[in-house]
Amino acid sequence: MTEHLKESASAREEDWDIVIRPSKGSAPDLGLVWRYRNLIWMFFKRDFTTFYKQTILGPVWYIIQPSLTAMTYYVVFGKIANLSTDGLPPFLFYMSGTIVWSYFAACLTNNSEVFSKNANLFGKVYFPRLVVPLSVAMSGVVAFAIQFLLLLIVAFGIKIANPDLALSYHFLFLTPLVLLYIAVLGIGAGLVVSALTVRFRDLVYAVGFMTQLWMYATPIVYPFSQIPERYHWFYYINPMTTPVQIFRWALFDASVLPVTLCLANLAVTVAITVCGLALFSRAEANAMDTV
Repeated sequence: MTEHLKESASAREEDWDIVIRPSKGSAPDLGLVWRYRNLIWMFFKRDFTTFYKQTILGPVWYIIQPSLTAMTYYVVFGKIANLSTDGLPPFLFYMSGTIVWSYFAACLTNNSEVFSKNANLFGKVYFPRLVVPLSVAMSGVVAFAIQFLLLLIVAFGIKIANPDLALSYHFLFLTPLVLLYIAVLGIGAGLVVSALTVRFRDLVYAVGFMTQLWMYATPIVYPFSQIPERYHWFYYINPMTTPVQIFRWALFDASVLPVTLCLANLAVTVAITVCGLALFSRAEANAMDTV
């Protein structure tokens, strides 16, 4: 009887062009995700066109937000707290850290609620759920590109006024690597949170708060060179230390990090991403039953 049922099920499956089965592994099928690359592009265009659709200034907010943030940091941390900027003009120092962190924060926070925000869509049609986090990371690149262009314009303007300002052209080939690193880390951390929020809804409210704390634990408003050596161990396990400092070095020849710290940050990023993919793949199977 069992053999007959198996043969009947096999015969029925042969009548279909595509048979969708639940994933049995602990990692998503990246080959299947690649087959849905056109869907990633569609989600990317949707996010970009709808995010500022009802606004007056539109993409200009990509310039206003980091500019005001950098000016606020300049007043609070540069003038009032009198923190060092490693010899860099304060606006360039704060702006460079701000745009790097903004991209990471966007990847993390927007991916932390993948299942809850897309519950209606996920419940109606099947596609690899990893498509959505990838499109979110792509959407963030647009904001980063606009803000990065603003940073370059200001940097070259200051360079003309102050020829002593050191500008490096390493950013031409290092910026894409920094972006890739941040995207992988942001997606990985976001997947961890999104998988856990399926069961623990309180994490949704903690993400913004924890992201803010993480920012202050990263050399965004202060240089790494001012950190006492006894606290360096903490920055070995903070994977955002490397991209911020490398980005500043690639642009302004800022102080470099020890190779061991960079390798430690890379290892932490890989661990977070692998963990995120595994948790996300497991949560994907029954997320719609609990969201």
